[in-house]
Amino acid sequence: MIILNSIVGAVSAQQSDIKGLKKEAILPPIAQVKPHLRNIHHDQTVDDYYWMNDFFKKGPDADLVIDYLKKENDYTDTVLKPTAVLQEQLFQEMKARIKEKDESVPYLKNGYYYYTRTEEGRQYFKFCRKKDQPNAKEEILLDIDAMAVGYAYYSATGFSISPDNSLMSFGVDTVSRREYTIYIKNLLTGEIYKDELHRTSGSSIWAKDNRTLFYTAKNPITLLSEKINRHTLGTNSEDDVTVYNEIDNTNYIGVSKSKNGEYIFIQSEGTLSSEVLYLKSDHPNGDFQVFQPRIKDVLYQVTALEDRFLIVTNDDAINFKVMQCPLENTNKAHWTTFIPHREDVLVSDIDEFKSYLVISERKDGLSHIAIHNLTTKEQYYLDFGEVAYTVYPSTNVEYHTDKLRYGYTSLVTPPSTYEYHLATREKSLLKQQEVAGGYDASAYTTERIFATSKEGIRIPISLVYKNSTKKDGSAPLLLYAYGSYGYAMDPTFNSARLSLLDRGFVYAIAHIRGGEEMGRKWYEEGKMMNKINTFTDFIACGHYLIDQKLTSIGHLYAQGGSAGGLLMGAVANMEPKLWNGIIAQVPFVDVVNTMLDEGIPLTTNEYDEWGNPNDKEAYQYMKSYSPYENIEEKEYPNLLVTTGLHDSQVQYFEPAKWVAKLRKMKTDNHILLLKTDMEYGHGGASGRFDYLKDIALNYAFLFALEHIEK
Repeated sequence: MIILNSIVGAVSAQQSDIKGLKKEAILPPIAQVKPHLRNIHHDQTVDDYYWMNDFFKKGPDADLVIDYLKKENDYTDTVLKPTAVLQEQLFQEMKARIKEKDESVPYLKNGYYYYTRTEEGRQYFKFCRKKDQPNAKEEILLDIDAMAVGYAYYSATGFSISPDNSLMSFGVDTVSRREYTIYIKNLLTGEIYKDELHRTSGSSIWAKDNRTLFYTAKNPITLLSEKINRHTLGTNSEDDVTVYNEIDNTNYIGVSKSKNGEYIFIQSEGTLSSEVLYLKSDHPNGDFQVFQPRIKDVLYQVTALEDRFLIVTNDDAINFKVMQCPLENTNKAHWTTFIPHREDVLVSDIDEFKSYLVISERKDGLSHIAIHNLTTKEQYYLDFGEVAYTVYPSTNVEYHTDKLRYGYTSLVTPPSTYEYHLATREKSLLKQQEVAGGYDASAYTTERIFATSKEGIRIPISLVYKNSTKKDGSAPLLLYAYGSYGYAMDPTFNSARLSLLDRGFVYAIAHIRGGEEMGRKWYEEGKMMNKINTFTDFIACGHYLIDQKLTSIGHLYAQGGSAGGLLMGAVANMEPKLWNGIIAQVPFVDVVNTMLDEGIPLTTNEYDEWGNPNDKEAYQYMKSYSPYENIEEKEYPNLLVTTGLHDSQVQYFEPAKWVAKLRKMKTDNHILLLKTDMEYGHGGASGRFDYLKDIALNYAFLFALEHIEK
């Protein structure tokens, strides 16, 4: 039986009568206290668990860290042992919805149709192509199923084909720190060349000569993308030429190619400003030219057409506008307006074709696609018909075509790929993700409602539930959010989520400030010195859902990961009694200490998001909300915290320290669990089934709290 009171009793060191659980008392591991003094801005703070970063720092307590994490894992496994059967049931149930033998919609590029396909019982996939016709003989370019044998984690990415179709570059990460080695394969002979490009982002770009590659190199310590290198086939990678070296350690950099194949771009971008360099792809040994020197607080990105460049920029346009300039004069002085700025529409991106532009926009919290005819200058929008949905341009790699591929999904609509004829305005459904075992979308309802922030601002909430779920306050509800970096958490379908909905849960997404759902201002009002708005928005959404009788106190749950895990830690401190349980995945909860340590991967890239704590005002503001800094002696909700030992985005020691301090300070007998995956990193398992075990664990935790036994 999965009885919450029994689990809580066990956690509080009382005897348990849960079937299958040991009779003796269950005591959580207690982390050693080793005071470490932080002294900055005349503020002295003692950190009892600073030593937990020693595995990452290769310090003297590295073995002690591993021992502690293993003890926490053992404790979690023991407490949740009564849910083991249910976890396996959930895993098999969710796995059964995945069509194991499947194939992606082929896309045409330079005379070949490319696609991936999966086989029954296999965790990964095969990357394939066919020449000229979709029914031609198949070439398996990479068999990831075979390549991944023997690895606990395996990620292959950045598949890039040379212009003559004979060579392929690709990146591989077997550690889960998003640090890839690039390999090159001869597609005619099957040979993997000796050329190996280490410590890269995984992707690379071919010049027109079919022998020159450009790629992004990472710093081995900070993992910052800091160089763009040029590699010539057959040479030692140690001799690669650095064509660009980023001097601003708050920027991310990358390299790409225009769709028409004429230009190679280097993009350097931070939160507040960016810079683009460009080079003709038929002159790979030439010097990159600056498109427009970076300007403080100005972002821009460049799209190449045959006769001009288009520039999406926020220069005097908070929601971005589209400018244009001649190919030979790219400085801002030569920019003229193509699409003016609009206060109620955010321009996100442009997908270019020879005769058309496909413009991704956002209005009223929803994504939109605008079609612009370059010949007639006419522009119109595609219509989708649902109240809450997500739409996006899909794989569109051909420049000389009038066919647009776009993806569409909602909380009740499985991911669907459409082909839209830009000339005739006809569309056809090419593929909709099949939910194995059958799925009836009409059995579920999706809604879009609005909560009100403390300042009276309307906050969108997307939600979904089974039609049979009562809206009288008795239903349990899981509220999810992210709220950082301007990332919009759009409503999408997830077949695994059906296991939650079918057991009576409502699932909701809070589109809070810090994301970009409602435009650029929505993001800026939830970052830096406005970050607390993100947390109060989420709390306001929780109260509103209770007021609307979609749930009630005692049945409201929260979930978020990474920066969304920061959100979880903050709301647990700010209003702990609102939530019956919280799932914090790879949570960024030790904001001040991490942002003070430039040796931690990606720290300096984050200054424009959170602030630089070396500045006293930023330090004090961060300290006022950082979850680790603000733990108090009081009751906290039931908590399940997950992390990965090899996480490169949020290091394992942040959630580990947070849990250790919570154990010491909290005054309740609620469940507090830490689960560390000792083999994976930020994104969890790499296989297409293994990640479901993590979801099963999360759901079993929720179901235990709701007395749901099967």
